Amino acid sequence: MPVYPTELKVMNEPLKIKLSIANRVYPLTINPEQEEGLRLAAQKIDNTVKKFEQSYSVQDKQDVLAMCALQFAAKSEQTNINKNSLNDSIEQRLRDLNQRLDNVLNEHVL
Repeated sequence: MPVYPTELKVMNEPLKIKLSIANRVYPLTINPEQEEGLRLAAQKIDNTVKKFEQSYSVQDKQDVLAMCALQFAAKSEQTNINKNSLNDSIEQRLRDLNQRLDNVLNEHVL
């Protein structure tokens, strides 16, 4: 089925959605390609809020949401640290390989 220019315009128009987080509804205007990620994130936040509420006797939603924010931020930072560490390791291995190749080439070519 062909896609006509008017249909493309509709697909790129902002989308109005409502997300429920910690029993509060948040209306958002987003790009359509953001919808899935935002809905999954809201669901993760809700699930984490429920876990904290069940595990700890926290009375204030703000405290639970702060704990959620800390957990998600820490996870994100740890992922970045792990990626940087992996990148450093890969870069070092590439430098070592390059040095070995240079040594072999210098022995046999020169």
